[in-house]
Amino acid sequence: MAQPQNSGQGNDRRNRRPEIQPEEKQFDERTLHIDRVARVVKGGRRFRFRALVVVGDKKHRVGVGTAKGADVTAAVTKATEVAKKNFISVSLYKGTLPHEIETKVSGAHILLKPASAGTGLIAGGVVRTILEVAGVSNALSKSLGSTNKINTAYATIAALDALVPANKWITNSGTAKKVVTKKVEKIIKPVAKAETAKSEA
Repeated sequence: MAQPQNSGQGNDRRNRRPEIQPEEKQFDERTLHIDRVARVVKGGRRFRFRALVVVGDKKHRVGVGTAKGADVTAAVTKATEVAKKNFISVSLYKGTLPHEIETKVSGAHILLKPASAGTGLIAGGVVRTILEVAGVSNALSKSLGSTNKINTAYATIAALDALVPANKWITNSGTAKKVVTKKVEKIIKPVAKAETAKSEA
């Protein structure tokens, strides 16, 4: 008896389906902290959630945002949108910070220092996460004030935003000459005019 041949059409149809590849995320989104907050109303207390999120591309751009929502997912989504709207560009030098910097935001007091290659990130908690997302490979840090995570996050962002690129330093020889020249011109011009007036008189 001849056995029916299996056409394999079912397998072919399955194989024809295009494979869906997961899209690569453009930004690295990390949740730093989630709090449950309460608001007192006439009928009692209304609970909501507050999320602190950092977003960065690990290529010198980073932002921090905080927002509230009815549930954790809503709070994280809103905070992510806020962080993306408040991106800053970080000036780095060979994978580390160009210079030492110290900032204060409310009670938080953050100190950041550059480090040699191979040191890694000597930082903890919120500061470490923000530096990683910003693309900093080597750095030293110290928290000298409050441990409030929101204030610490904003103090770290303020420090990164205040960094001055190496090519704009005053100690750079070319820049220093320009600054000195401008100052000297301001002093010399009035004196030259006064001497010219005396000679004409």
